Amino acid sequence: MARERVGMSRRVLGGLVERSAEWVKAVETGRLQTPKLSMLAKIAHALDVRDLAELTGNGDAVSVAKYGPTAAHAALHDVQVALTEYRLKPESRAVDLAHLRERLAGAWKVRHASPDHRTRLGGLLPALIRDAQTAVRARQGSERREARRVLAGVYRLADFYVAFQPAPELVWLVADRAVTEAQETDDPYELAASAWALVQALRESGRWEEAISVATDGIAQVEPHLDSCPDDWRGIAGALHAENALTCARRGRHGEAWRHWEAANRIAQRLGTEYRHVQTSFGLPVMKANAVTLGVELRRAGEARRAADFDPADIASVPRRARHLIEVARAHALQGDRDATLTILDRSVRTAPETARFNGWARELTHSLLAQPPTGQTAAVRSLATRIGVH
Repeated sequence: MARERVGMSRRVLGGLVERSAEWVKAVETGRLQTPKLSMLAKIAHALDVRDLAELTGNGDAVSVAKYGPTAAHAALHDVQVALTEYRLKPESRAVDLAHLRERLAGAWKVRHASPDHRTRLGGLLPALIRDAQTAVRARQGSERREARRVLAGVYRLADFYVAFQPAPELVWLVADRAVTEAQETDDPYELAASAWALVQALRESGRWEEAISVATDGIAQVEPHLDSCPDDWRGIAGALHAENALTCARRGRHGEAWRHWEAANRIAQRLGTEYRHVQTSFGLPVMKANAVTLGVELRRAGEARRAADFDPADIASVPRRARHLIEVARAHALQGDRDATLTILDRSVRTAPETARFNGWARELTHSLLAQPPTGQTAAVRSLATRIGVH
């Protein structure tokens, strides 16, 4: 095989593509399905393979360049500089903490309301990151703990920007910093909320058991307080249960996935139809959307299609709504319905173009449609590909 031919260990290959050695072994032995095209491209680059057929064994020559990494967002450099620059001198500039909280709250609203949310966040985050860091360094005692709460929230917001960018080290950076800042606040809610982003980074790296462990620990932080706490404490507990459901589904654990989903859904029902957790979008509509993803990840397209029987407009967050539509498109693709896949993907792009453009599944589905367009829909597929940035 390609890995052995170049003398690379599973651990090294896993590190290069942000997966574990166990994940590499599972793929090689057939315990896991063939990775999606974006991951195949990463593996091919790591092994210096130019033809994906060498990895898939299907005999069809497919250029690795065709499935290269997504181009970086225009503001990624500015956000990266703000995250990684080191300022060691004492700060003399005052940052009003109340105003900083308002700016962060406003940035969350922008994130959820904007079809071009990544561009909007890219313009806000550099200053927000620097000012939140300054606020922490300039304070002591209880005021510093309060400033750390804000900074942890800024890092959690930054996680939504750096996700799906060709700079995976930033995903780990913001997730780790959010947890570190939260630990310094002595606030169970902040720690649970920061754990949520870390769980996703662990899962996407194939570190499934660690992802489940971190989510469970996050729930344990707030669980003793759930009888007399703000709604958002229950919301983050529900969101972490939902993350465990997705992780178990990714592993193919049908029963465990749905047990975690049911635990999350009970919390969502208790919170009511109007509730939405700002960071995670957790609430009843998103629990319905999560049920679609569980069906897709478990390769049960019928379950996914039945779960999708609700109005996507019920999902208040525009980017989250677009991501749900991509999951619905995946369900149709599993059933071989290329017309429906095209229609739903097009709807996702119209809802939030930047979500589709930087989503690996949307790009993979588009490649598949380009290779085999629905009858009479070649022009429509090419238009979709142009808007998503697939060639």
